[in-house]
Formats: sequence, C-alpha cells, structure tokens
Amino acid sequence: MKRDPRFDILFEPVKIGPVTARNRFYQVPHCNGMGYVQPNSLAAMREVKAEGGWSVVCTEEVWIHPTAEIVPHAEGILWDDGDIPALEKMTEAVHKHGSLAGIELQHGGYCSSNNYSRIPPIAPSALSVSSYDPVQARAMDKTDIINFRKWHRKAALRAKQAGFDLIYVYAAHSGTLLTHFLSRRINKRTDEYGGSLENRVRLFRELIEETKDAVGDSCAVAVRFAVEEFLGPMGITSENEGREIVEMLAELPDLWDVNISKWSIDSASSRFEAEGYQESYISFVKSLTSKPVVGVGRFTSPDTMVSQIKRGVMDMIGAARPSIADPFLPKKIEEGRMDEIRECIGCNICVMSDQISVPIRCTQNPTMGEEWRRGWHPERIEPRKSDDGVLVVGGGPAGLECALALGQRGYRVMLAEATSELGGRVNSESHLPGLAEWARVRDYRVQMLEGLSEVTVYCENPISSEEIIEFSAKDQFNYSHVLLATGATWRNDGIGKNHREPIPGLENIPVFTPDDIMDGASVQGRVVVYDDDHYYLGGVIAEKLRSVGHEVLLVTPAPQISIWTQYTLEQEQIQKKLMELRVELSTQTELVTVNDGMVELSCVVTESRTETACDSLVLVTERFPNDELFCFLQEQPEKISKAGIKTIRCIGDCHAPATIAAAVYSGHLAARELEAEPQEEVPFLRERVKI
Repeated sequence: MKRDPRFDILFEPVKIGPVTARNRFYQVPHCNGMGYVQPNSLAAMREVKAEGGWSVVCTEEVWIHPTAEIVPHAEGILWDDGDIPALEKMTEAVHKHGSLAGIELQHGGYCSSNNYSRIPPIAPSALSVSSYDPVQARAMDKTDIINFRKWHRKAALRAKQAGFDLIYVYAAHSGTLLTHFLSRRINKRTDEYGGSLENRVRLFRELIEETKDAVGDSCAVAVRFAVEEFLGPMGITSENEGREIVEMLAELPDLWDVNISKWSIDSASSRFEAEGYQESYISFVKSLTSKPVVGVGRFTSPDTMVSQIKRGVMDMIGAARPSIADPFLPKKIEEGRMDEIRECIGCNICVMSDQISVPIRCTQNPTMGEEWRRGWHPERIEPRKSDDGVLVVGGGPAGLECALALGQRGYRVMLAEATSELGGRVNSESHLPGLAEWARVRDYRVQMLEGLSEVTVYCENPISSEEIIEFSAKDQFNYSHVLLATGATWRNDGIGKNHREPIPGLENIPVFTPDDIMDGASVQGRVVVYDDDHYYLGGVIAEKLRSVGHEVLLVTPAPQISIWTQYTLEQEQIQKKLMELRVELSTQTELVTVNDGMVELSCVVTESRTETACDSLVLVTERFPNDELFCFLQEQPEKISKAGIKTIRCIGDCHAPATIAAAVYSGHLAARELEAEPQEEVPFLRERVKI
C-alpha cells in the first residue's frame, strides 16, 4: 500500500540544532516502571519505537544527582560514569533504526524525599517536600546553585558519552527544580535568583547556555517547559508568565517541547480530555521562536497531526501514550496502513505501571513491556506449529485478542460469541460516561479479524459443552484446542475485599449490580452505590445515575473515592466531577446491613454506626468468573480425548477477573503459548544484579 499524499508533510525531516530527525514523529520522554532497574527491558522497548518509525525516541526522567531521587520509583539514573553503560544500551538500540536518542535530565528539588540517599532535599526556599513524608527541603545557598549547575553539566557530558543526540533542560510538570525556581509560589528568594520573573528565569537560562556550551557541538539541546500550571495568578499561565518565559528564552534551545502541568493534567485520561486538548495552551509558542516546537495531546489521528503542523501549532508530533499503544504508528501511516493503527484509549494503565514500579503495560498493546523479557514484538509473532484448528469461545477482550493473535500465527480459528455483538464487557462499559474511547479495544480487533481468512466468527452462538465435544469431531469444524473466554459476572451479594460473607438484609431492598445498570435496569429513588472495587466503575456508575436525576450516595471503605485511580492520575478529577454533580460521598465507611428503605453504615476506623435512606442499592464489589463451561469440560477427560481435543484453557476474566488490560494480555499470552515448548520455572527473563 502507498502512503496517502495528504500525510507527506509528516515525513519531512526536521533539523534540530546539529542533528536532523528523519520525520516529524517524536516520542517524548515518558516513564515506564523499568528505568535503571531493568536497562535491558528499557532498551528493547525503546528500540521497538525506533523500529516503528519514531524519529526521536527519548528516555524517561533521568536523575542527575543523589540529592534528588524518588526510590522506589524506577526512573533513570546518571549520577556518575558507572551509570553510562546502562544508558548506552538504549542509545545503541535506538540508533540501529536511524532514530535520534533523547535524554531528559532531571532534578526533582523539593519533590524528591530522598528516602534512599538520605540526603536532605534542596529547593529555592525552605519548605516541606511535596509528598506526605515528614521531611523538609532546605533552601539552596549560592554554593548549592553553583553545584547544581556543575551536576547538570556533568550529566550532560555523560549523556553525550552514552550516545544521546538530544539532551533536555527540564522545566515541565511540577516536580522539577527549575520549575520551582520559576514559581512565585515556591521561590521566595531575595537575591538575583528570586523576585522578578527575569531573576526567577536566571537559572533556567544558565542551564540552557551551559548545556549548549558543554555538548552543543554535536548534541541538540531541548527544553521541556510547562506553559500552564492551572494555579491561577500565582502560577505560570500561558497568557502571562508562561508566554513571557518563552519570549525571554525563545532562540536559546534547539527545540521547545511544551506542555501543561501537573502530570495528571498533562496526561489526562480520555474520560476527561479529548485528542489534541493542549492546543489552546501551547499554540502561541511557535509564533515566538524559529526553533522546532513539539507538543502532545494523545494524538492518534493522522488528519489531526497534519492539521497541527499545517496550522503552525507545532513542528513535530509529540507522543507518549500513542507510541505505547502502537509503537508502529508512524510506519503504518507511512505505508498506508492507517486501518491497522492500534489507537490509544487514554485509560492510563501505562501510567499505573510507573506508579507501582512494574514494567510498563498497555490495554491496547499486550506486548508493551514484554519486548525483552518474553521476546514479544508488536508486529511479529511466531508462526503456527501445526495445522490444528482452534476454538475460541467468547468474543470479549480476551477472546478477540486471542483469536487475532492465533490468526496472525496462521492457525485456523473459530470464534464463537453467544451474543449478537463482539466486544464483551467493552460494549457495555464504553457506553458509560467518559468511556467511549474504550470501544477502540473492540473496534481495532474486530477490524483486524475481518482481514484474516483463517478466522471465522460466529455471533449469536451460545455454544454448550456438548457442542464443543461434538463439533470438534466434525470435518467442517474440527479443532484440537479450546480456549474459553466467557467473561465474568458482577456479584449481587456484597462479597468483596471487605465482606467475605453476604451482606445481611439484601432481600429487603432492590439490589443492582454494574451489569444491571449497564443493561438499563430501572432504578428508583435515592440510590446508594457501595464501591468495594475501588477502580473506575463505582464512580462512573454514581455519575451515570446522578446525571439522570437520582439522588446518589457513594460509599466506600477506602480513604478516597475510586482510590486505585490515583495510579492512573484520575482520582482527583473523578472526585471533583462527582462533587460538582452533588453526589454525596462517604469514605472509610462500610455497608453493614440493609433494611426496608434504609442501609446501616459503619465507620471503618471508629465502628460508629449511622443509618441513611436508600430506595435502591448498587453493589460494586467483585465478580464471579463464568468458568462453568471450563469446569464441566475438565470433568470429561475421556470424552475430550475421544473428540481429539488436546488442550483446554481458560483465559481473561473467566480465569481471573481483573482489568481489561489484563484480559487482553491473557488472551495474547494464550495465543503465544499455544503448542509452545515447555518453559522454565520462571516464564520470562529477569534482570539480575551481578555479584
């Protein structure tokens, strides 16, 4: 296929100081949960991006000195020469495919508690650290500032030695020392580094100039700057100080990478922001500088990308999450394969990985983070080992991904779905407020399956265990492997994390589950939503019910509403939305018993009890795996053997209910492992410390 000429502009080279990017696709710095702890995994992940057509591939933030670390988070480290080899792995991997490697040098200032180094944090002025740690940062004196400049220069020289082509001076988000110097809220100095904007910008200017002096002969010097902090007059705004700072420094760096702050806004989920949402804040930058400008906005549409370039919003299309969902997005546009783009759904599961320091993962791309440790590639897969046929039962996320990967391996696959539509839980959940883009999980796979002659799809086919055994022996259907992806069903008895027995009195009141709500059940009167799941669904259902006029009380035993979404950067926005809708919120509260028109609640700390009116109760606790079919077949070994079925495997939510990302991964794993050689005790490579 040929590239659509409309997109030619995306593949023009861009000169960035002394280096040139081969196209306009720029993978901006993003965290990944691997960092200095897993350099082989990190290098392999970045290499796939370069192979996929991203002309610039950057690191995550890389700590430049022990006075700023956030262990146990796994970011990059460049404290001394001993850290160079690990980073060289990445630059070598990226250079293999003709891409430029960028490094984001970082000092976190008062946002670094330094629990590992035990060195008191530093800041422009004395103040408490940004976390809940009982630690305060000390005010930097002139010697500290001189030392910081030396640390940054040394880190830049080490980065050059490691093979990086672009070196960042980082003043974005809210967790960088440079941002703290720029801020009137934080910087209370009275010397030449505080007070006026010109003084507060001084250190920023010095670092750019000194970095260019150190490495600018062969490396481009990029600036990452947040033009809007959403803090009102005391913060940097795109209309005032953000604009003035760009004007002051306009021609100093070789490239401007501009965004908004804080991280939860810069990486807002699709539930709260649409593609290209940062344009209104950053669009002024190009009018102030002749240097290339990079911006982000969860771009997945080639038409939107072209529009951004032609309208002068930016010169290069920056991406973190879209490059995770589809590392080959640029190549697919270049080769005219836009229909094959695996579009980011904006769920921020990738962010969660960094928050809990595990290898990065993605709902749309199950190979993300598995490039080195399992040898997975997003565009290549091991061919089939035999001519055996495969039956996949269930067309939800796990079943769709499994059938697709098996079809790509060349297996003959029959996918049986009980309902009239493929998609499973995605169909229902994508109709909830803010979750429409999650339908891409279904749409991408359905579209890809349509191009695979090896896969036959049968909807409205609630296949039974007897039929599985019977059909396997028939010539037109015969298969040797059965993969069951029959999903899960929400419980209606209240059993969950905090209740291991049914909640008493549920027979006294109309009780609903998330499945009921998504199926359009008629809910009456004042609704109590009891959320013991703690991810997005409890909050979304409360929002849905409130938006149609119900009085809603959301109760959770956790100290925060939808507490797990703090890992996806959504918790504050979810709570704000619910409060704006006037949903009543009750945290650290247990649902104890149910009476006629009333529920009894208990404080999880004091055990004090209260009663509140309730006409309808929605229980968001946990799910039953729909594994009845699997269990029945497991009990029929003789019939299974006689029918010629070699393997039966349960995948996705019917194996272990979890996230959509986990279901997709489970389906992909099963497809990869079909007829594979037996593995060692640990089924993936591990990064080991050499002793």
